[in-house]
Amino acid sequence: VQLVESGGGLVQPGGSLRLSCAASGFTFSNYGMSWGRQAPGKERELVATITTGGVLRTYADSVKGRFTISRDNAKNMVYLQMNSLKPEDTAVYYCVALVPGNYWGQGTQVTVSS
Repeated sequence: VQLVESGGGLVQPGGSLRLSCAASGFTFSNYGMSWGRQAPGKERELVATITTGGVLRTYADSVKGRFTISRDNAKNMVYLQMNSLKPEDTAVYYCVALVPGNYWGQGTQVTVSS
């Protein structure tokens, strides 16, 4: 399994970012995918999950209404559109393949600060 995240960076509060994840090494369309994050001094948490066909999506309460997860099975890609970003969204964001045992990518830093 290989997951490569991109799209992180520095953004002002209220701004937007779109994270991308390129997946390989497994049959992408057969597995759900998630985005997780880990803020400094905090445990990792899953913030968004999408099922294999993309029909069902779930979100952590902290990001509901602001973040949108999507996937393109033809391209083996998963995305996280993040709007109305807050300083508390600052974290390393990880792409997660929901294969047996789960697999987390290397992460991309998102910093929300003025």
